[in-house]
Amino acid sequence: MKTALRPTLFSALALIITAIPAFSAEPAKKQILLLAGMPSHGPGQHEHNAGVLLFKKCLDESGLPVKTTAHLNAAWPKPEELATADTILFYCDGGKGHFLLNEDRLAQVEKEMKRGAGFVCLHYAVEFPSEIGGPQALDWMGGFFEANWSVNPHWTADFKNLPKHPISNGVNPFSSNDEWYFHMRFADASKGSRTDMLSAIAPDSTMSRKDGPHEGNPTVRAEVAAKNPQSVAWAFERKDGGRGFGFTGGHFHQGWANDDQRKLVLNAILWTAKADIPATGVPSKVSEEDLAANLDPKGKKK
Repeated sequence: MKTALRPTLFSALALIITAIPAFSAEPAKKQILLLAGMPSHGPGQHEHNAGVLLFKKCLDESGLPVKTTAHLNAAWPKPEELATADTILFYCDGGKGHFLLNEDRLAQVEKEMKRGAGFVCLHYAVEFPSEIGGPQALDWMGGFFEANWSVNPHWTADFKNLPKHPISNGVNPFSSNDEWYFHMRFADASKGSRTDMLSAIAPDSTMSRKDGPHEGNPTVRAEVAAKNPQSVAWAFERKDGGRGFGFTGGHFHQGWANDDQRKLVLNAILWTAKADIPATGVPSKVSEEDLAANLDPKGKKK
């Protein structure tokens, strides 16, 4: 009797086991650390806090496996947040006042770069003094704004062609009026591989000012006169496998209403975190209400 029932029992168990769906583990979420600097400039300009919160909103609503953490007004993240970040973004004033240069923060971030974390700087945040911060930016991001070498004019850049790269997924050619810095100090090939994501020919009007630390110099004047394309956003793959991205636009908050400009930066954030980017890029929708949210109290926009 027992011998006769055994095959039937085994058959029933086999049917139950095969009916159970295979367990599918969700991919680990990439940790995105977004750091905003203090309020700066006039209304609608250098809106670091509102910009960072807009990126957070877009990424949180994208449906992609990411977890975002934002810190505003130059607040510094906890050690455990730095230690688990897959990429760190800075949107803040730069130069000698760059809040990354306070205390021992460069050393803290260097530790994360050595383990392969990504590094992103937007607009003024790409500027560092050449003696401190600049050398690190060359290593981590492949370039930076160097006073008396780089320039910061306002102009309309026409980006007619984008390179084939994950950051350009779903991004169409576009034009945008902004304070597009150019003539960056770039790293040589010994530090890694750079891809110029946005390049355009700067008009002669960008050289209308006298020579100065941000205004012009003989070398950049010769570049503009020769009509050589100028890189204003670039991707960098470090020799150690880490990734960086520099984007010199972002002076005007309204620029983030441009779907292609916004998508390029959102794609870049994910790329530096070593996340997969959809073929059509990171999806996002931004309304006028979204753009008006979280602006710093600077008075009425002129």
